[in-house]
Amino acid sequence: MISLNSSSFLSNSGFSGISRSVSQRKVLPPVVLALGSNGRAGELNVSAVMESTLKELRDGNTVLEVDSKSAVSGGVRDVQGEDAATEDQIVTPWTITVASGYSLLRNPHHNKGLAFTEKERDHHYLRGLLPPAVVSQDLQVKKLMANIRQYTVPLQKYMAMMDLQERNEKLFYKLLMDNVEELLPVVYTPTVGEACQKYGGILRRPQGLFISLNEKGKILEVLKNWPEKNIQVIVVTDGERILGLGDLGCQGMGIPVGKLSLYTALGGVRPSACLPVTIDVGTNNQKLLDDEFYIGLRQKRATGQEYAELIHEFMCAVKQNYGEKVLVQFEDFANHNAFDLLARYGTTHLVFNDDIQGTASVVLAGLISALNLVGGTLAEHTFLFLGAGEAGTGIAELIALEMSKQTQAPLEETRKKIWLVDSKGLIVSSRMDSLQHFKKPWAHEHEPIKNLVDAVKAIKPTVLIGSSGVGRTFTKEVVEAMASFNEKPIILALSNPTSQSECTAEEAYTWSEGRAIFASGSPFDPVEYNGKVFVPGQSNNAYIFPGFGLGLIISGAIRVHDDMLLAASEALAKQATQENFDKGMIYPPFSNIRKISAHIAANVAAKAYELGLATRLPQPENLVEYAENCMYSPAYRSFR
Repeated sequence: MISLNSSSFLSNSGFSGISRSVSQRKVLPPVVLALGSNGRAGELNVSAVMESTLKELRDGNTVLEVDSKSAVSGGVRDVQGEDAATEDQIVTPWTITVASGYSLLRNPHHNKGLAFTEKERDHHYLRGLLPPAVVSQDLQVKKLMANIRQYTVPLQKYMAMMDLQERNEKLFYKLLMDNVEELLPVVYTPTVGEACQKYGGILRRPQGLFISLNEKGKILEVLKNWPEKNIQVIVVTDGERILGLGDLGCQGMGIPVGKLSLYTALGGVRPSACLPVTIDVGTNNQKLLDDEFYIGLRQKRATGQEYAELIHEFMCAVKQNYGEKVLVQFEDFANHNAFDLLARYGTTHLVFNDDIQGTASVVLAGLISALNLVGGTLAEHTFLFLGAGEAGTGIAELIALEMSKQTQAPLEETRKKIWLVDSKGLIVSSRMDSLQHFKKPWAHEHEPIKNLVDAVKAIKPTVLIGSSGVGRTFTKEVVEAMASFNEKPIILALSNPTSQSECTAEEAYTWSEGRAIFASGSPFDPVEYNGKVFVPGQSNNAYIFPGFGLGLIISGAIRVHDDMLLAASEALAKQATQENFDKGMIYPPFSNIRKISAHIAANVAAKAYELGLATRLPQPENLVEYAENCMYSPAYRSFR
């Protein structure tokens, strides 16, 4: 943004006479120009335009009066072309963007609201545009939190936060960072799920890029429409499996927007380096297709070659436009696409699937941490999953990898300690021919079992993990069975949002007589049982992906390796303290999340350097300190 005042510019350029003449006649329209960062057509070079304007003024060729028949406006006073007489005429939407005055207050990247100082108000033409009070950013945060707490409906809080993000970016992140435990459920799960369901009705100012089948063959050009050039992280979804809510089509955009807010607030990645993307190939949700307010393509989902070609064009365009080191995070793709995309692009791009790898990493961290409460090693425990989709199999594989690393046993052996139940029952070898490819490694020798409670009684797991997306499936009988042969059963109900959780914290503690070690995907309030207060842990991906992404960025990693995920898990597990364990918590509180993310980033970066996948050389001596120094700060900057 460039701050210019037309009168002073003309005076300082030796054209004061012209300036006075124009002022007397009051016919000089504002010079308008859209300033871009990527040099595309329509985004003109400022110095060239100014030089051309001055030459025209010197030569006397510039027409300062607006003709009544102009294709731009209908009269002298109508400098913006807003008269009804011109509404059917074509105009060029170029504007000179002046980073001062009225436009400054409406630029979310630079707006400070009442925090502009007296000197800044003078220098940037803000006098009269703001009330006279000058307040600090901390006082602004205090006021906004008071306002948000007045709302009783979570979606109202979500919308208030999104409104703030659109008008004052730094204040949004300051508010979120200072109140992360209270506001995380607002901008992320569980509220973001409801926001996606109602996205068409609450959409105000679009955030991110919407790439549909209509853009096939033009995706590179679409990427260049985004105003920021130096993108480091892209979160992309096709909206087919949003949380546990199913196919929300184009309205899944709330997920990439929310995830990238956390990349900045929790992981310190600059907002300008983040790009949310929704790929719209249609939806099979008939309710949305019939909704007059639906914002996406009104057609059934494209599949097969048509789908694959669009995704491939997107991935190629991303690499061409942003380079080798841009991180592409796949989010909420259906199982049949999620595994294929990760396998296809894992060797050619820097890609990460949060549902498969992020969930796995945060759960593994919780299990490593829980060993402090139950004792033993991972290899001495038996694991039973309800849910064999991308989350369940991803978690299972990472647990098996960690056990293999610790014991030096082959991966095929460590997998035998892990059992999975899907919609048809226990996954066993007799079902091998009918299983999807990602389930086959978990088909062990055992007689078929149809339901979960019988599987629990037969397998006798020490750890029960729910990733089914189906609520209330950890029944009283299931939890009581777990408690009957475990002194401290580990129960992780991971499905989001809260309505889809396999059981509540209260149910887990009550049915296990206060002996369960419990964590969930969505937050639950502390539970009092027999005079003791239990604080349930939240096995939330937000612990992992912001720090993981930061680690990739600061090391300049070009590929993601499984050992990086293990490094992230180990770093998170080390952040839990004895004080946390005394409360039954296996994760540290979110209030320390920036520090946690810095340690995760350092561990991930160290592994990238060790594996030879880092490109930012030489390696910093203190990676934790380096990560902290690289983090985005939401503090207001002083303006000249």
